[in-house]
Amino acid sequence: SSSLCPGPHFLLPDTNLLLHQIDVLEDPVIKNVIVLQTVLQEVRNRSAPVYKRIRDMIQNPEKHFYSFTNEHHRETYIEQKRGETSNDRNDRAIRVAVNWYNEHLKKIEDEEKIQVIFLTNDRTNKEKALEEGITAYTCEEYIKSLTANPELVDRLACVSDEGKEIESGKIIFPEHIPLSKLQQGIKSGIYLQGTFRASRENYLEATVWVHGDAEENREIIVQGLKHLNRAVHEDIVAVELLAKNEWVAPSSVVLQDEGQNEDDIENEEEKENILKTAVNKDMLRPTGKVVGIIKRNWRPYCGMLSKSQIKEARRHLFTPADRRIPRIRIETRQAETLEGQRIIVAIDGWPRNSRYPNGHFVKNLGSAGDKETETEVLLLEHDVPHQAFSQAVLGFLPKMPWSITEEDMKHREDLRHLNVCSVDPPGCTDIDDALHCREIENGNIEVGVHIADVSHFIRPGNALDEESVKRGTTVYLCEKRIDMVPELLSSNLCSLRSNVDRLAFSCIWEMNHKAEILKTRFTKSIINSKASLTYAEAQMRIDSATMNDEITTSLRGLNKLAKILKKKRIENGALTLSSPEVRFHMDSETHDPIDLQTKELKETNSMVEEFMLLANISVAQKIYDEFPEFALLRKHPAPPPSNYDILVKAAKSKASFYHNLEIKTDSAKALAESLDKAESPTFPYLNTLLRILTTRCMMQAVYFCSGMDNDFHHYGLASPIYTHFTSPIRRYADIIVHRLLAVAIGADSTYPELTDKHKLADMCKNLNYRHKMAQYAQRASVAFHTQLFFKTKGVVNEDAYILFVRKNAIVVLIPKYGLEGTVFFEEKDKPTPKLDYNNEVPSLTVEDTTLHVFDKVKVNITLDDSNIQHQKMRMVLVEPKV
Repeated sequence: SSSLCPGPHFLLPDTNLLLHQIDVLEDPVIKNVIVLQTVLQEVRNRSAPVYKRIRDMIQNPEKHFYSFTNEHHRETYIEQKRGETSNDRNDRAIRVAVNWYNEHLKKIEDEEKIQVIFLTNDRTNKEKALEEGITAYTCEEYIKSLTANPELVDRLACVSDEGKEIESGKIIFPEHIPLSKLQQGIKSGIYLQGTFRASRENYLEATVWVHGDAEENREIIVQGLKHLNRAVHEDIVAVELLAKNEWVAPSSVVLQDEGQNEDDIENEEEKENILKTAVNKDMLRPTGKVVGIIKRNWRPYCGMLSKSQIKEARRHLFTPADRRIPRIRIETRQAETLEGQRIIVAIDGWPRNSRYPNGHFVKNLGSAGDKETETEVLLLEHDVPHQAFSQAVLGFLPKMPWSITEEDMKHREDLRHLNVCSVDPPGCTDIDDALHCREIENGNIEVGVHIADVSHFIRPGNALDEESVKRGTTVYLCEKRIDMVPELLSSNLCSLRSNVDRLAFSCIWEMNHKAEILKTRFTKSIINSKASLTYAEAQMRIDSATMNDEITTSLRGLNKLAKILKKKRIENGALTLSSPEVRFHMDSETHDPIDLQTKELKETNSMVEEFMLLANISVAQKIYDEFPEFALLRKHPAPPPSNYDILVKAAKSKASFYHNLEIKTDSAKALAESLDKAESPTFPYLNTLLRILTTRCMMQAVYFCSGMDNDFHHYGLASPIYTHFTSPIRRYADIIVHRLLAVAIGADSTYPELTDKHKLADMCKNLNYRHKMAQYAQRASVAFHTQLFFKTKGVVNEDAYILFVRKNAIVVLIPKYGLEGTVFFEEKDKPTPKLDYNNEVPSLTVEDTTLHVFDKVKVNITLDDSNIQHQKMRMVLVEPKV
């Protein structure tokens, strides 16, 4: 019910309204909307995400959104007039359609006349519509007329005409150069185009990664408010280099934006002076200023409201959870209820006279600190797709009850007679892999790795396939799993559970007793696992004196071969690095973490791993031989030598205590061997620390397409070629590898995208991004659960080891909890101790106590929740006393 139009009505928005006010239109209150083809096409050209959101609304039966193909309807189609811009033609087409609709609706024999209301924020268009007798309102006028839903006003995007600044106020920022001029400037080399990366540590500094050839990928520093000129993290910007005498060094100070007051620009200028400390010439880096925006990459941001101190105020600042994003000014009438809540806000624009961008409220996620809410924030901030699978996707699942048909048996070997078993962590429901091992007549050994045949169920290009590739990977949080494929597949039909028939893709080797491969073959198969064991159960069987059944014998055979394979791999220079992985014991009722333990690895973990690596390498070689141009492979680049500086220095600083301590980094093999030698009977944890530190020096392993790259080597595994084949339930890369392998052995047909190396390269880019984000989300989840754990535990003192020393802090690792944290020696409102940092040794002297890397210390751990949005573990040095 609207106070402007009391009768029943449809809404018909124009293109700009859909693009800018999509958040309001998505509200369940807004129904009965007509989206013209003219509008839909324009939106599609201008914003893919908004287009997708509109399509979803049109498909949602509860919203009553209708699309009308006015461009193909005789009475609403119009020709472009001479001298008329296509924009004006489209506006006219929209008005013609509104008029036609109103006439059309008069034919309904009903007491109450239904009308179509035209919504537009374009002044000229609205005036023309009114002249033509159309009822037209701006979005704001209409939304404010919905008296029963005052909360909708908060979701309006604040739009200003570009030239006209919102309210007067002194100009803070330089003008942005228009796009056409920027493009000319980039062509002629006056400006450089790049991605803007804000700093987490210091809100007055950012770097711009210049786009260009890989060789030229250079970084430009941008410092100070005016030079940052309203760019936001991840925007594509144009920068102009400053003269050499204005270049600066990356700052080593930590500056958080604490300002409450919009007009506090003087304060900013003071802070900018802090940045300009004296530095030596070698530290200076190319420095520039942002002169224009090529493409905004804004997304909806999670965070919290900092309520204005002014009574009855409607304008408040919103502080995003991501420290790289500036605060956002929003107008809301519900500040009281939103305080202490996690909310989502979208940016609308950033005028030159506003210290912060303007935005609008989108959604309330729930109370800060609450487990459900924080998990939601974590998933949204790491861009993890986690909505329930849509009906369109679920429609491609097999109908239950499912059974294997004659048709399924074509191109398949029946391996149900084999003694296959699976070995996994406790509670695992998505079982990807199973193994068998038996002696054959000629005295050799046959070993099989059987992987769930996921690509049998997920066919190329359908909705299920598209959803899986978008997700890219399953994300494991501390008490929640975000599946890549629907549960019917992940925990049932594709899970190789015991005593049921399952479809598999098998890699089968014939080996001699020295674990040398004599023959390899691949086949689609059908298996029936005889046992699904945990690592501990499998270990118990291997070690048991009494058990001699077929599964146990098979496990012993596998274990014996695995040990030989591992020894060979390590002789080739493969690295075994440790990272302290933490598992929480959950309270079965509240699901709160009650106890933390570092995961211990058994021999059987290593046994399964060896055969998975072997299968991945065998498959990689096969698909590359068959498809040299478009095999999907995985590589791990060797780190540049400078990456190892911290490791080498740390080892040097301890060499006087442990005489044989020297870390060589000229090859993976040299590194692996020097790590193995670095043992100390008096300091058993030393070796683990060195390996953890080595992990930090590594590059990220990535997927790539063989036709687009020539460096295939996997540094960590010391293998010339590698891919992922063994986990198709939880990684999309493996599904592509399965499809390639199936085509290679003639078990399935190919399709165009599979042999398009450019499409594959793009897919690899997305998969690498999804895997990276999943990793960050998992770390954030462990951090959050660690905080919950310490919230209930109170204050504790624990042993810790120093991993890094910084100018004003040390980074420590607490083995008991696998927890890492920073001990700061400079604190607000406390006198700063005398600090002397030595980068060469690495050491930090606090007053008279010198701290070295790997020193054992005692720290006091508490949870600092003074800032509810950024809770953190607070660590203070207890021993040695400083």
